[in-house]
Amino acid sequence: MPSGGRDEQVTTGRDDDGVGDSGNSTTTTNTNTSSSGLKYLIIRPEGGGIKDLFNLLITNNSTGGAGGGGGGGAIYYNKFIQQSSISNDNDDQMGMGIGGPTPISNNNDDHRWVIIVSIIVRKIIGVFGKPMEWCGYLVEFLLNLLSHNGGNLFSLFLNLVTGKLVIPHRDSDTFISTIGHLDGRVDLYNGDIFTRFQNAIQHSKETSTQVGDRALMDFCIMASKLAYENAKVVRNIVVHHWKMHFVEFFNGWNEFQKERSTQVFILSDKPVDANLIIISFRGTEPFDPDDWSTDFDYSWYEIPKLGKVHMGFLEALGLGNRAEVSTFQEYLQIGGDGVKGTSQQSEVGAFKPSMVHPSNGSEPATDFDSEDTVNQRDTEESTCKKKPMPIMGEMTAYYGVRSRLKNLLDEHKNAKFVVTGHSLGGALAILFPTILLLHEEKEMMQRLLGVCTFGQPRVGDRKLGRFMESHLNHPSPKYFRVVYCNDLVPRLPYDNKTFLFKHFGMCLYYDSKYVEQEVEEEPNKNYFGMRYLIPEYVNAVWELIRGLTMEYTYGKDYKEGWFRILLRAIGLGVPGISAHSPTDYINSVRLGRKQAAAAIW
Repeated sequence: MPSGGRDEQVTTGRDDDGVGDSGNSTTTTNTNTSSSGLKYLIIRPEGGGIKDLFNLLITNNSTGGAGGGGGGGAIYYNKFIQQSSISNDNDDQMGMGIGGPTPISNNNDDHRWVIIVSIIVRKIIGVFGKPMEWCGYLVEFLLNLLSHNGGNLFSLFLNLVTGKLVIPHRDSDTFISTIGHLDGRVDLYNGDIFTRFQNAIQHSKETSTQVGDRALMDFCIMASKLAYENAKVVRNIVVHHWKMHFVEFFNGWNEFQKERSTQVFILSDKPVDANLIIISFRGTEPFDPDDWSTDFDYSWYEIPKLGKVHMGFLEALGLGNRAEVSTFQEYLQIGGDGVKGTSQQSEVGAFKPSMVHPSNGSEPATDFDSEDTVNQRDTEESTCKKKPMPIMGEMTAYYGVRSRLKNLLDEHKNAKFVVTGHSLGGALAILFPTILLLHEEKEMMQRLLGVCTFGQPRVGDRKLGRFMESHLNHPSPKYFRVVYCNDLVPRLPYDNKTFLFKHFGMCLYYDSKYVEQEVEEEPNKNYFGMRYLIPEYVNAVWELIRGLTMEYTYGKDYKEGWFRILLRAIGLGVPGISAHSPTDYINSVRLGRKQAAAAIW
């Protein structure tokens, strides 16, 4: 999934950095892009060692200048910070001293700890990244081994001794992700979902739309959770459980990571004359070090007219590469005509009309059920005559999804689309229409029904927020984000006087009792602080006790298994991690005792 925080690939921007490549095969030296008008800031934890961090902590960081040889903390900041030297506007400044001769501002104590904590956390993730991935593979395999053999240790042992042991196969339609094992619910909220879709679309043109429809919100969080699964599991649930039409599953290319690490799928409510199209981005995977590194990354790139945007999220959409900062300008300046709506088919194949059963479009034909075929695509797109797309763009999530969406909107004249995602998937969900607006895709944006995110991190500065609110709040709100209690991720990246990452749009906040409030910002927006520790740990204890009793309080649908209870126990140490699970977001939507007065639907 999305990440811009891979520490193994090293980017250098100054001769005195002394940074080597610890992972990828090449080290890219960034040329001075200041003359071309680029504005950016990159925090590079690989730029220095523990001694440099210690010196940064204890020295006076208000002395010395970038390249000025003034000594002090500025020297150590230069090891960890790569930035453009162009002056930024005074309004909404985000970064350390951009716009002056020094690489740091006078808010020394305010930002020093933020930077140091970010660097330390990302260094730790870098060190334990591979073991973390291996642990994830092992945990997922063991969870599936257990579930494939009766769901308990006794059945597993019995199958082993009788020679009936079932070995799970990754990428099969029965291999469930860690997130799927945390919360096994797959069915949607019990309501007439199709009628609700039609009502939502009819009412979306009104200037005053009331109530956030629970069924639609539930659909978004379930689609966000489903995005963590492989393509075959996604298709199986969409078709057989939701009775809808599975369109496509994308593996988007991330040039910085040098891998297809951005996953997103598309579905529609029916294959012919669809009313609704859902685009769901995959979020933070529990054992993916790149995902977590991105959460603690404060690097940004400033897009003219829009504002400063989190660099890692742009990379996840395939819109640039910090190893060569000029690529962001190259990709982002491509307008709506930069890529035509047609797409090429990969070797994996795409859903063809002939595969649709004539009596029920949501049911695939028999030949589509084979293990070797699934509606999955490594994103590719054709170029146009006016402005060729950069090579990297042919495989990226943004251009791949945009191309497919254009085709779908042309095919389904009455359909509107919703974009959703949990965690980092939520960040990509709001950035997708942001770039559509930048590329002046007016016809597509007129068909946008809404953007709904869950546990979404901050994506940019206040300028970006004002830009998006001006386009998504009129005539009625089309964007809101859901935040549950002490979830850590919506409090990242840091929002203080130095790093002005800002949330925007309507926030539906649910406390630990699933009481819903409509607020501008979730309580304790930065999460960290000694005064908040005791309430957070008390709340974690309460959530553990509640998890044990959910089945008796709310019914069997809310029963929490041993794996989820284990995560709640881990939450006694780090409350914000446990609160980030989709489980509490599903519970919030289904059990919330108070609805907001207005919502996007």
